[in-house]
Amino acid sequence: MAGAKTHQYHIVNPSIWPLIGAISALTFFSGMVRWMHSLPYGGYIIGAGVIGIAATMFSWWVDVVREAHGGDHTPIVQLHLRYGMILFIASEVMFFVAWFWAWFDASLFPSAVDAVGGVWPPHGMHVLDPFGFPLLNTLILLCSGCTVTWAHHALINGHRDGLIKGLWLTIGLGLLFTSIQAYEYSHAPFGFKDNIYTSAFFMATGFHGFHVIVGTIFLSVCLVRAYLGHFTPRQHFGFEAAAWYWHFVDVVWLFLFLCVYVWGGWGAQYH
Repeated sequence: MAGAKTHQYHIVNPSIWPLIGAISALTFFSGMVRWMHSLPYGGYIIGAGVIGIAATMFSWWVDVVREAHGGDHTPIVQLHLRYGMILFIASEVMFFVAWFWAWFDASLFPSAVDAVGGVWPPHGMHVLDPFGFPLLNTLILLCSGCTVTWAHHALINGHRDGLIKGLWLTIGLGLLFTSIQAYEYSHAPFGFKDNIYTSAFFMATGFHGFHVIVGTIFLSVCLVRAYLGHFTPRQHFGFEAAAWYWHFVDVVWLFLFLCVYVWGGWGAQYH
């Protein structure tokens, strides 16, 4: 029969959201340029771009959920979705490689950076005690990795109650981590623009904190979907992607804790 589907792939329907997303991204970029050059209406243009991007993300992902419930996510489609998530996480890894590169470039060769006085951390600096709040946040994230794994195994075994409890605990631990880091930032003994140590510190840990917030939102959406009964033991890519992302956030923090907080501040006075 002409037009009959003879394969397991999903050919997506035409969508307006890629176009709206591209226009919104251009609007956001234009607003950022105007704001950075102190030109009028920059903030309003940024706001319009953010609204457009948020609407695109929400609506596009709603379409993906509908496709899943419509039977379009066959096993081979789910496999390719997993490949896509793996490539996305790989790109995020390279994003953090850039900040670690900047950190090690300055810390391993301080004599090449006049602003740090040939020593690392820069002479006279007070740094954050790694065995205070940073160690506490490390334990919190490690615990959250356990709770999200518990939720995943509960889902695989058909225990929806365990899935929901595990998600609640993971989200709570993520919010606790973010709150502690915000407190730590507000009481830091240095500012963003002080020197290369402080700039690299805030960029690396700050972007990680942003990823924790994104992961918490990701898991919160999964929690809502769990209450709606969206996930099954055989089809739950949305949750699986969120769990992978959360484990990635955990691993990055371990490197940050060891390389930035412990090793990077070695020999300086603790605040």
